[in-house]
Order: sequence, then structure tokens, then C-alpha cells
Amino acid sequence: MDYQLRKATLADLDGIMEVELKSFSLPWSRDAFYNEFVKNHFAVYFVIEDRDKIIGYCGVWLVVDEAHITNIAILPEYRGKKLGELLLRSMMDFSIKSGARSMTLEVRVSNTIAQSLYKKLGFFEGGVRKSYYSDNQEDALVMWVNL
Repeated sequence: MDYQLRKATLADLDGIMEVELKSFSLPWSRDAFYNEFVKNHFAVYFVIEDRDKIIGYCGVWLVVDEAHITNIAILPEYRGKKLGELLLRSMMDFSIKSGARSMTLEVRVSNTIAQSLYKKLGFFEGGVRKSYYSDNQEDALVMWVNL
């Protein structure tokens, strides 16, 4: 496999939407992503490709010295290959170069696989957002890492 990691552009929207729809029970809308690229000057997205096919993406909002991961996903058939780790490490490096001193994200309390990755990369539990996910009222674990 020949994986390529790069900053995303609006032209990547179809590929990002494919990953989004196959990854989440509460996917973001196409309009939400469009607004991220066109209107949100805090937002930066990376994609990972396999031979020009987008197989994953990660988004961050860079606000002053804090990076907030908005979403990260890998196509189901590519999971288990450490691509999510590559993507998140790359976003952490980019955030540091952009002046961020800390990074945060929310993750479902039931998503222990993602939590394991985040802990491996130094994230720690910082709190719980009760009933954060509207599809099933599941709590979100808020995690932080000092960059």
C-alpha cells in the first residue's frame, strides 16, 4: 500500500463524506463540511489516501494556543493498520507548528478502541459531557494532551 497524507481541500469533500458516512452513526452533513472549508478560518483538515482514494481524514480547529479535534475517521476496511495513529500524530505535529500548546477531543465512552489510541499518544481524561451524542444520549469523554 502506498499511503499519502496531505492537507485537505474543498475538492476532497466527496471522499471525506464517504469516510464520514461509513464511520459514524451521527455523520456530519455535507453542508457542515463545506462550511468548515469555506467559512471556518479556524478549521484545518488532513486526508490520508491510498492510490488517490481518500481512506481517512482528521479535522482540527486551531484557536489561539488550543487545538480541538473535530473528527477523525478511517474507512472500516482500512482500520487496524495504524492509519488513525499516523493521521492523529501528523495533526498533533501540525498543531504544534501552528502554535498550539494543548489538544482536546470528545470520544464516546463506549469507544474503547479510540480511547486506547488517544491514551497511547498521551491524552488523559479531562471530564465527561453528559448525553453528548444525540442518537443515543451517550456520554462523551473529554480528553486532553499537552503538546
